[in-house]
Parts: sequence; structure tokens; C-alpha cells
Amino acid sequence: MHLLLTDRLSCPRCGPDFGLILLSERMEERDVREGSFGCPNCRDSYPVTGGFGDLRAPPRRGRPEGLAGPPEPEATDTAEAERIVALLGVTGGPGTVAMVGRPARHAGALVAAIDGVHVMAVDPDLDAWPPVAGVSRMMAAPGLPLYSRSLRGVAMDGRLGNAWIREAARVVGRLGRVVVIRSDDGVADALEETGLAILAAEDEIVVAARG
Repeated sequence: MHLLLTDRLSCPRCGPDFGLILLSERMEERDVREGSFGCPNCRDSYPVTGGFGDLRAPPRRGRPEGLAGPPEPEATDTAEAERIVALLGVTGGPGTVAMVGRPARHAGALVAAIDGVHVMAVDPDLDAWPPVAGVSRMMAAPGLPLYSRSLRGVAMDGRLGNAWIREAARVVGRLGRVVVIRSDDGVADALEETGLAILAAEDEIVVAARG
């Protein structure tokens, strides 16, 4: 969990109007390895263990199954990673991009491809993945624990459902894009309802942008 990301995080329980306070127990090169985030409003806390954050609103029961897959070489499809990076339309930093579900396994590829960009990678499977400089690993629920319009782009797994698609639209800033892979017929409509413009919709991929 990179220190700079903490300025964008909000309480999963109280919503995007309530920020979190970091209590760091161990930090390495501006990455929080052990500690917790606390909400001054509801007084709940969210642990960071081994650099992996649990940003789920209570009740937090067990570890849900993720979509990113195991930390193995074959878990990264180079062609898919390159396509997502291109569709996001981010060519340089500074700024933060979120990758949620299956796209989260390509977070390292995005950081390597775009200088100065930080990636918020969201999926339960990432707890088993090794840390990568420039990538903040976490799981979150019921949505993205971020201030509205705080990101430069979001790559999202359409299998997560329209509630998560709307969350992606909420957190993307001006001129930012939302890229949805494995989308269904309702994704484009859901994004248009949030005010985003559809740039492309084909081959189970939808790309939308905020004007």
C-alpha cells in the first residue's frame, strides 16, 4: 500500500465523504507493509498485512474468491495486458489507475509501461501475489474506497456486476476512461446512465470516458 494512495482512500463503511487515517507499524520505501487505516467517523479500522489492505466494510467474514488468479507466470496474458494499457489512454504520470478483478493481475505490466503512474490493484487473490513497486494491493467491498473523481482511469472486470461498474464511473476523473473487460449487454447502458460517453463496445470490451 503506497503512502500517496492514502490521500485518496475513503471509508468503505461511511462512504466517499469520509477519509481514512493511516496508522503505520512498518513501512518500506513509502510502502505500508504493516498497519491499519482508521475512520474518525465510524471508528472502524481496516488492516494492512504484508502490504495487502483489507478495505471491506463490516461484516468481514473469511476471504472471498477472486478473479485475478494465482501469482504464476501463466497468470499474465501479455496481449491482454497490452490491450488494457492501450485502451486506458494514460500515457504518463502522475496519477493513479485502478485495476479491479481480472485486470488487477496486469497491474505490474501497467506500472512498467507508463512512467509515474501508480496502480490500485483490487482483488482478493492479490494477497498471495508478491509486492511490486508502484502497485497497491487490496480487496474492497461493497465498492471502491475512494473519493469521487479521484482516478485517471479504471480497468474493471464486467463479471463483478453493474454496481461495481457504476463505482468505476464514480471514481474516474475528467477525461479519464473506464475499460470493462468480459462485459455483457448491459454494461454500456450502465455507463451511459452515469454520464460517461461510450467510445467503443465490441468483443466483450466496453470503453467509456468522462468529458
